Amino acid sequence: MKKKILILGASGFIGRNLAISLSKNTNNHVTGTYFKKKIYLKNVKMIKANLTIKKEVDKIICNNDIVIQSAATTSGAKDIISKPYIHVNDNAIINSMVTRSCYDFKIKHVIFFSCSVMYNPYSRRLQKETDFDPKKIYEGYFGAAHMKIFVENMCEFYSRLGRNKYTIIRHSNVYGPYDKFSLEKSHVLAGTINKVLSSNGKISIWGDGKEKRDLIFISDLVNFVKLVIKKQKKNYGLYNVGSEKLISINNLANKIIKISKRKIRKINDLSKKNLKTYICLDCSKARQEFNWKPNINLDIGIKKTINWYLKQNF
Repeated sequence: MKKKILILGASGFIGRNLAISLSKNTNNHVTGTYFKKKIYLKNVKMIKANLTIKKEVDKIICNNDIVIQSAATTSGAKDIISKPYIHVNDNAIINSMVTRSCYDFKIKHVIFFSCSVMYNPYSRRLQKETDFDPKKIYEGYFGAAHMKIFVENMCEFYSRLGRNKYTIIRHSNVYGPYDKFSLEKSHVLAGTINKVLSSNGKISIWGDGKEKRDLIFISDLVNFVKLVIKKQKKNYGLYNVGSEKLISINNLANKIIKISKRKIRKINDLSKKNLKTYICLDCSKARQEFNWKPNINLDIGIKKTINWYLKQNF
């Protein structure tokens, strides 16, 4: 019998990559949701849904085996600095609806994408799942971090009721095909690729560029999801998924310029605010329980992302 897999937010970056990959398995029956823009994905049934409305959430969640919650209001550093509230309210409502509905309809396995924003942003060592300290949340991440923690706690609460199995994934900065490349909404790597490939000879980096990021290619995250679907036994599991390596924004820009073979001059705009964080994840738990590790190094990942980007009609 086929596994009925529902991917909430299948038109987004993570959800789309998951839908494409999981639908290639003939043992899976994959349904995806979108909110504004409908997309066509081979072997995936796409349904429009407003996940802040309970009736719509219930209608799409019932009669599934696995629900992967990748729907969210997301964007990059610019919005985190100027409009931090946009990542809080709707996401809290959506996830409250989803966790309740998954319980009501006895969904066997629920997978939720958290992130690493709740960790100490100034620690120089790898952060384990147990290292979370609410007193050390980065000020700029305060709202988004507490929203993620709230949802993690909701998932653990429902898992204790014994009806569902939950997986929480605290991933680092994900990049790759189908990411947002708009400078207004993009994550750092996608935004820098956009700057470099559309540049007339120079690019601007916000701030001094010394802050660092843990970057993971999207296929490595997708592979982890496949492993937990296949192997997770416990009713509740929380896992870090990252590269366990940091790279500064300056060095990342230099690497993208080199790989793209462009002659670009990089300028640091010190008048712009940036997120001065250094969060790097310890992924030993994922290795020990699922034998997972990232397979795509940063150079190869950047090449893959650039090659995909150049084929698009942006």
